Amino acid sequence: MSDAVKFDETFSITSINSEKYDRVSRVYGTSTDSQTTFSLDINHELFPLSVGENVTICLADTLSLDGTKDDVKGWRAVAQGDSTLADMYEYVCHGKVYKFEDGGNESTVKMYASFGGLLLYVEGPSRKLTSCRIDNFYMLCKR
Repeated sequence: MSDAVKFDETFSITSINSEKYDRVSRVYGTSTDSQTTFSLDINHELFPLSVGENVTICLADTLSLDGTKDDVKGWRAVAQGDSTLADMYEYVCHGKVYKFEDGGNESTVKMYASFGGLLLYVEGPSRKLTSCRIDNFYMLCKR
């Protein structure tokens, strides 16, 4: 399983903006070590969060517990039948990293991803985010 997981961090929700869309909120958070920040568009009807709550975000390149890539079967087939990484989380999305750039200094990077229009932005130490330089991945969240 550890081969599949590229990023795993617990964040405290610092603010939520639900004004623009009916079912989507933009959630902002800071990691427990205060080194990493994120903003994430979520369907708040499926995964409601509140300010001050902790959420764990995991980025993985496969849902298979043994690290086997989903390339042959496709991501939908993986979730049918066998136990998967998704069974351990409450909110799962499949997306694509569309931009990776250096942050304000050489040790910080910014990652931008999209899940069919719902966006994720993560900024933090390059040692934590460098392994996320993958095209397609899964974002898994739990309280």
